[in-house]
Amino acid sequence: MNQPITYASAGVDTEAGDRAVELMKDAVRATHGPQVLGGVGGFAGLYDASALTRYRQPLLATSTDGVGTKVALAQAMDIHDTIGFDLVGMVVDDIVVVGAEPLFMTDYIACGSVVPERIADVVRGIAAACSVAGTALVGGETAEHPGLLEPEEYDVAGAATGVVEADAVLGPERVQAGDVLVAMGSSGLHSNGYSLVRRVIAVAGWELDRDVPELGRTLGAELLEPTRVYAADCLALARAERVGVHAFTHVTGGGLAANLARVLPAGLVADVDRSSWVVPPVFDLVRRLGSVPWSDLQNTLNLGIGMVAVVPAEGVDAAIALCADRNVPAWVLGRVRPAEDVAAADDTEIVSGTKGVQGGGVRLLGEYRTG
Repeated sequence: MNQPITYASAGVDTEAGDRAVELMKDAVRATHGPQVLGGVGGFAGLYDASALTRYRQPLLATSTDGVGTKVALAQAMDIHDTIGFDLVGMVVDDIVVVGAEPLFMTDYIACGSVVPERIADVVRGIAAACSVAGTALVGGETAEHPGLLEPEEYDVAGAATGVVEADAVLGPERVQAGDVLVAMGSSGLHSNGYSLVRRVIAVAGWELDRDVPELGRTLGAELLEPTRVYAADCLALARAERVGVHAFTHVTGGGLAANLARVLPAGLVADVDRSSWVVPPVFDLVRRLGSVPWSDLQNTLNLGIGMVAVVPAEGVDAAIALCADRNVPAWVLGRVRPAEDVAAADDTEIVSGTKGVQGGGVRLLGEYRTG
């Protein structure tokens, strides 16, 4: 007689999933305000939307994303409580670009085998980042996929919803010639371009526990540095009348120029001064270690800038001061001007038409500075 086949023998441990929930639920509850109903463990997260009645014309904003191959580093280092910041940053910081306040978020974790402590660490990181962003983590799902993923493998994704008053939406319609670009410093590589970074490290034969003097820590610690979550900082800028933000751009996949071009209207060009900041050491390390061309580097990685605020000239000082108060490095990155002012003989490449958006353009001028 054949041995009976059970769900557990097929590789799915539902009891481990229950233990993971027990380990994570306090961290999740800590993100809940009075608007969140029902607690942890329901089929759906409930959020009291009564507050939306104070809006004249509320628009809901939504975004979804994952972390990408950075999760492979978390798995290799067996450190799982920081990757949540990368997930939350990739999701909620796309929402605040339009001026929306992120209200709530859900997450999804697919794994080869549920290790309760590991899953709880991932969710604790997500919850901690949600607290920084000021958004509630109202639900999630952990799916065990034996045979599809190896026992130590997992991937994470998430989605969030926010709200903005219709007449307060930020974006290309507000940007004008004479506006100034204010860069907001990144915490490191963030969560984009890790296929390139991991390839460079593999070809060079460097181990993650290698101490790198120019980084002041091990290679692995630098590569796993959590993404800076800008949501609360951007909302503070957007709500400051003395700043008068016209637009934000989140510097993710595609690099600075491609993402900045998405929030500029047709007929305007943003001049970006490459010499206005010093590229952090990790980016130059990747460049030198892999002989990566600057052109490829700037089209893949953030090079030290995670967010850009487009503000009127009179709001620049206030924007930089507010960022400083919030411990976010900020500086003048460049300016916006009419496209016709770009000399016909100027052969500097203009980046435009990215992500299907036919708007303005971006010129990268000068040379990068490295430490």
